[in-house]
Amino acid sequence: MSKQFVEQNYVPHVAPVRERLKTSPALKTLLDPNVDPALVEGFLIQLNSLGVYMTEPVDKWIRRAGEATVKMGLKDVGEKLITHAKHEEGHHLMMIEDTKNLVARWNSRRSPQLDVDALLSQTPTQAMVEYRKIHEDTIVGEMPAAQVAIEYEIENLSVVFAPGLMEQAKRVCGEDIMEAMSFVKEHAELDVGHTALNEVMLGKLLDQVPEKTAVIGKTGAQALDIYLRFMGDCVERAQQMIKPAAA
Repeated sequence: MSKQFVEQNYVPHVAPVRERLKTSPALKTLLDPNVDPALVEGFLIQLNSLGVYMTEPVDKWIRRAGEATVKMGLKDVGEKLITHAKHEEGHHLMMIEDTKNLVARWNSRRSPQLDVDALLSQTPTQAMVEYRKIHEDTIVGEMPAAQVAIEYEIENLSVVFAPGLMEQAKRVCGEDIMEAMSFVKEHAELDVGHTALNEVMLGKLLDQVPEKTAVIGKTGAQALDIYLRFMGDCVERAQQMIKPAAA
C-alpha cells in the first residue's frame, strides 16, 4: 500500500513546488545553453559558501527529530532517522573545501578577486533563515517525524537537479571544475540511495499516521520551496558578482 499511498496522498502536496524546478526563471538562466560561464562558477561559489549555514546543523536536526519521533511512539521511523543522522555528519566541511577551491580557480582567471572568509561569513538570506526555522519548528511541533518529508524533498532535489548542474558546469567551465564540486557530486550519487530509503520511510510513516498526511506533505512542500528560493538567491548573488567585471 505504501508507495501507492505516497503517490496518491502525499505527492499532490509537493507536486506544484517540484514543478518549479523546471519553471524557475533563476534556474532556467543557470541552465541556459548560452549562459555566461562566470555565472555558473559564481553560482557554485555562492551555493557552497552560503550552503554551509544550511548544512552544518543537518545531522543534529535529523537526530533530534528522530528522538522526538521515538518519544511519540513511532519507534521504527524515529530510529531510522537517528541512524540516518550519522550519514550527514560533517558534510558542510565539503562545502567549505569546495568554496576554497572554486575561489582559487576564479581568482586565477577572473575579476573581481574574491575573499573566501568574506564569502563564508555572508549575511544569511531570508530563505536561509527560514530553512533553519522549518527544521526547528518541525522538531518541536506536532509531527517531528515530518522531518522524513524534508529529507525526502531535499535529497530528491540532489537526484533531480545535480546531474544537470554538473553537466552544465563541465560544458561551460571545463571538466576540471569537477575537482571543486565534491559536495554536489557526492550528493548526486549518495542521495539516490537516500531518496529510495526516504520513500520507504515516508510510506511507513503515512501507513502509521494517515491522518497526518496533510501536515507531512505541507512540511515537505515548504522545505522544498525554501530551498528553491535559496538557490534563486545564489543565482542572484552570482549575477552581482559578475556585474563589476561586465561594467
